[in-house]
Amino acid sequence: ARGSRVTSELALLGPQLRQLKYLVVDEAIKEDLKWSRSVEDLTSASVGLTSIEERILRITGYYGYQPWAASYKRDERSRESPAPAEAQMQAGAEGSGRVNRCCWKCSVTQLKKIFWGVAVVLGVCSSWSGSTQLAKLTFKKFDAPFTLTWFATNWNFLFFPLYYLGHVFKSAEKQSPKQRYRECCRFFGDNGLTLKVFFTKAAPFGVLWTLTNYLYLHAIKKINTTDVSVLFCCNKAFVFLLSWIVLRDRFMGVRIVAAIFAIAGIVMMTYADGFHSHSVIGIALVVGSASMSALYKVLFKLLLGSAKFGEAALFLSVLAVFNVLFVTCIPVILYFTKVEYWSSFDIIPWGNLCGFSILLLTFNILLNFGIAITYPTLISLGIVLSVPVNAVVDHYTSEIVFNSVRVIAIIIIGLGFLLLLLPEEWDVWVIKLLTRLKVRKKEEVPEGNGDIASGLPNKSRRTRPSMSSFAH
Repeated sequence: ARGSRVTSELALLGPQLRQLKYLVVDEAIKEDLKWSRSVEDLTSASVGLTSIEERILRITGYYGYQPWAASYKRDERSRESPAPAEAQMQAGAEGSGRVNRCCWKCSVTQLKKIFWGVAVVLGVCSSWSGSTQLAKLTFKKFDAPFTLTWFATNWNFLFFPLYYLGHVFKSAEKQSPKQRYRECCRFFGDNGLTLKVFFTKAAPFGVLWTLTNYLYLHAIKKINTTDVSVLFCCNKAFVFLLSWIVLRDRFMGVRIVAAIFAIAGIVMMTYADGFHSHSVIGIALVVGSASMSALYKVLFKLLLGSAKFGEAALFLSVLAVFNVLFVTCIPVILYFTKVEYWSSFDIIPWGNLCGFSILLLTFNILLNFGIAITYPTLISLGIVLSVPVNAVVDHYTSEIVFNSVRVIAIIIIGLGFLLLLLPEEWDVWVIKLLTRLKVRKKEEVPEGNGDIASGLPNKSRRTRPSMSSFAH
């Protein structure tokens, strides 16, 4: 009975509920809704309602049901939080700003490195050519190349004190000289600089250092400074050959070509003045000096590896200590045997000796520590640029003859030196560059053809009559 009564009541309420579906909100309810955003919020909220009960509650406001409040909150949230597209645009703008700042910082850093590189190149070129020319002048008054080598090597003791001064002014965490010395001594091993390490790892390099400088200075006595400086550039080729054999470095065909250029330049330089004993001995001395320099670099990498700035400074100062303790006896022996003899100490040109030592010290400082502020390739360029500087000086101060053979030899050796400065992945970079150029050319050609092709259909569309005109 109850079920039949409920069904009859629902049947009676059916038409009324259908009428409620189309009720319009009266003025009183509109006045109550003035605090909301607009009536559009109300209608938009009612679209989502599917059941009749919710519509009735919306109209009557039963139990405080206010759908416009929910829509209002949604609008507020949408206003507070940007749309995904806007957020992506803002993120893209911020990302592009960061990229621009990074590019600006990178460009400024590269410009600084290039600027300092130019300064270091000029310093290396002037110090190396200046020391060579000053040594030539010194031998006119003081004919003692080994004594000059010993005197200049003693100045290497200043490497570590100069490095420590730079550490005090540059580093935020300052250490005492003793602490810094102990830290740099770890380069020689866990036990530091012991007597055994001194004789096994420092003494051989002290001998090679002395031989390199002595053979170079002795060659200046025999031949002109232009030939000496250009032949010494062959040490780069010798370093590659020794590294390939001893260190098993990567084989590079371009460096083999550079080594062949160096050997060909040596032969042509010997032939430039004729095969006289004087010039052949001088060329042999320079080639020996370049070989000792290459052996020094390869053995250093083999036995000691790579060194930090403080460790390199300490190592060079240790070479000066070895020079004072064990090489001092050789100039004394040469003096008493009158191989390198001078009548009195008053005739020694101390100014030339000190000037040569300062220039050589400056050259070694820039060569070893210049990589902290610029690229190593730029530093090596300073050695090559010293060749034309010495050639100009020799042209005005000596009787050098720049015949065709000598000029070709200088060019070949210089070209070989420049080829050795190429990085190991230079061929990959060249292939990438050529590929990019080909891609750009291919992109330009289709764009031009596309413009012509796009113009033809447009023209045909304009001239072709429409089918609708024929139909009518």
